[in-house]
Amino acid sequence: MAALSRAASPAIRRPLLQAPPMLQQARAMAAASLFGHVEPAPKDPILGVTEAFLADPSPEKVNVGVGAYRDDNGQPVVLECVREAERRIAGNLNMEYLPMGGSVKMIEESLKLAYGEESEFIKDKRIAAVQALSGTGACRLFADFQKRFLPDSQIYIPTPTWSNHHNIWRDAQVPQNTFAYYHPESRGLDFSGLMNDIKNAPDGSFFLLHACAHNPTGVDPTEEQWREISHQFKVKKHFPFFDMAYQGFASGDPERDAKAIRIFLEDGHQIGCAQSYAKNMGLYGQRAGCLSILCQDDMQAVAVKSQLQQIARPMYSNPPVHGALVVSIILNDPELKSLWLKEVKGMADRIIGMRKALKENLEKLGSPLSWEHVTNQIGMFCYSGMTPEQVDRLTNEYHIYMTRNGRISMAGVTTGNVAYLANAIHDVTKPN
Repeated sequence: MAALSRAASPAIRRPLLQAPPMLQQARAMAAASLFGHVEPAPKDPILGVTEAFLADPSPEKVNVGVGAYRDDNGQPVVLECVREAERRIAGNLNMEYLPMGGSVKMIEESLKLAYGEESEFIKDKRIAAVQALSGTGACRLFADFQKRFLPDSQIYIPTPTWSNHHNIWRDAQVPQNTFAYYHPESRGLDFSGLMNDIKNAPDGSFFLLHACAHNPTGVDPTEEQWREISHQFKVKKHFPFFDMAYQGFASGDPERDAKAIRIFLEDGHQIGCAQSYAKNMGLYGQRAGCLSILCQDDMQAVAVKSQLQQIARPMYSNPPVHGALVVSIILNDPELKSLWLKEVKGMADRIIGMRKALKENLEKLGSPLSWEHVTNQIGMFCYSGMTPEQVDRLTNEYHIYMTRNGRISMAGVTTGNVAYLANAIHDVTKPN
């Protein structure tokens, strides 16, 4: 009975022991300092320009720093072909997950743009291709593929290049080297330096090439120079990886802007290609792009594509659907594609027109400097040749914002500000 009585008696509750105040404080400090060693990242040199521009209250401020197209009023543009594609999407198509490789229709149309409508490589199924998160994502997927399957390789990157190229291959842990590209004195192509670096690189090296509208210089090889480059690549067994961010946007003709790639294909190279629809369709925020690798045969293409998908799976699982739908609808519909070709040519023509206007205004002001490079270069950017100190003066004295390497985004130049811009450039560049 006594045992039963003890078992039935209620348990004695003791107060929970609390850690001493000093120990509690120490634990709180340890938790708070877990990331205490993390320093603020340096500001992106391009996006930081926009931040400074937005903070400037001056009514005369001009932003020629960021590479996003603007109309002649300085406003963002949504192409009419994109608006129509979105009207067809709204309420009619679902938003289910895409496969890891992305939209089959978008990939098919992207390959036609890059490799040609009647490409034998497409017909023979020799191209491994996946939808990517615009051109940046395509480059990163390829860099990770390169590191995983060719771990002893490195990448040769032009001097200069888009700054994010270095970040992409660095974070993929691919060793980098550089090759000559820009000639500061002529503000054109350093062709002899480029060819020497191609010849002197170890056989079978990987090279990053801008297919058209080189960023940041706007300097492209001529067709004949591309043929010489392709020939030397063949001799050295180098692998060309093309970043094609401006197809159609450079000259207004997508076929002309893909000429470098077509030359390499004619010469029998296996190539890689990153495509983006940010500039040529204005789909900046949709992150619509494609990565393709031309393989030896169809079986190799199947294997390579499967590995690209495996790399994408833990990175972002599968790509976004909306931009892919817009691209595939536009390029699949003859009427919408025709409208797109007209609109992309209109964007390119406005940029070309602003180049001419800037050069003419500088010449009218009596600048003793040559500004021929402004119209000789092509695409969104003009590599002006201005020094960082001259750029600083433009910002501090004229509220004109651009990257300190002197790169002018011609998309930000309009008929309303071109004279003001030319006057400011003339002032900071004229001899004392």
